[in-house]
Amino acid sequence: MTTIDEVRRSALPLITADDLDPLLERVGDARFVLIGEASHGTHDFYVWRSDLTRRLIEEKGFTFVGVEGDWPDCERVNQAVTGDTDPFQALYSFERWPTFMWANEEVVDFCRWLRLWNAKLPPAERCGFYGLDVYSLWDSLRAVRRYAAAHLPEQMEAVTDALHCFESYGHDPQQYGLATRLVPDTCEDEVVNLLAAVRRTAPEDLGVRQNAEIVAGAERYYRAMVRGGPDSWNVRDVHMADTLDRLASMRGPKGIVWAHNTHVGDARATDMAAAGMTNLGQLARERHGDAAVLVGFGSHRGSVVAAKRWATQHHVMPVPPARPASLEALLHEADLPGGRALFVVPPGDRPMWYDEPMGHRAIGVVYHPERERWGNYVPTVVGRRYDAFIWLEHTKALHPLHGEPWGDVEPETYPSAV
Repeated sequence: MTTIDEVRRSALPLITADDLDPLLERVGDARFVLIGEASHGTHDFYVWRSDLTRRLIEEKGFTFVGVEGDWPDCERVNQAVTGDTDPFQALYSFERWPTFMWANEEVVDFCRWLRLWNAKLPPAERCGFYGLDVYSLWDSLRAVRRYAAAHLPEQMEAVTDALHCFESYGHDPQQYGLATRLVPDTCEDEVVNLLAAVRRTAPEDLGVRQNAEIVAGAERYYRAMVRGGPDSWNVRDVHMADTLDRLASMRGPKGIVWAHNTHVGDARATDMAAAGMTNLGQLARERHGDAAVLVGFGSHRGSVVAAKRWATQHHVMPVPPARPASLEALLHEADLPGGRALFVVPPGDRPMWYDEPMGHRAIGVVYHPERERWGNYVPTVVGRRYDAFIWLEHTKALHPLHGEPWGDVEPETYPSAV
């Protein structure tokens, strides 16, 4: 039997959301389902991810969605979907580049559905929407200050010390990182004191606790970023894994994650491990074993929203056909019915193609289609990287709500682009 025949035998039909039944069977009683995307700017990935998420919430009782986004911005969305206001404005107000990751029509549609779903439930049982990422240093620090001024006046000294320390470097966290490379003085002590104070006095308040954890994580992240190497990536993904666990303990036991394939797929099945990198998918498996299910996405060609350079206006760009000998090229050659398929990775003995290393396309928020043959592919053993994989032959760009704003804010996903 050829590899192409093996792929065809492995493929399950995928026409409507009802065809996700085998994946829900694979999820079973799992507590965490991490759902990826091969780019941040593809309509089809967002729609199928939303369809799967709806079914997990309706049929499996999942209690929160954690996304690769900022906590303060996502908290406004959470208030809308668990309350009685349209989430459109909360999503439209995203200002940190690249805004199109969350300020898009596809996420609005999902969040409107989630608000209607929640409206049928008592407040304590509603499904939340939270940011997992480590960015938003200044927004989170100000949120801690506001909370302390109203509820923890005895901790204002620790908050003020941290705020004044960062202010001395201006409002650019990257400049803070650069300065600490040249001068050994840092804000680490002030941040440690701030975090200890919040943990001690407000342990059950998730919002203020998470904002304090973000300040601590961001301080480590920007110091690590200027040194280069894998440390900043690892700080970020460990922070996301810790946030996921914190949400599970404080907002219900079953969570769904939305993030890029490079965060969701197990790093040990790629070249990331050899570079000293871990990621959210690997950490979820290490911490929770079979209670974590990892789902990846891929496509052969189409269009995508991305930018040519950091912090510039996004555009719709072509996604050229996948390069030869890649996972995407193999699935394209299989000529699967309807150009879509679901693959649920079998345990134990399985077709050999699941365990053959292949390049797997990863498109970031900065993208150059003309460089496809030299970049954008991660060496991957797909059957070890994911528990399931959704294949969409031809995809199209998502629909942003607005153009990119201009302002002095640190960009999300910097410097990795995913």
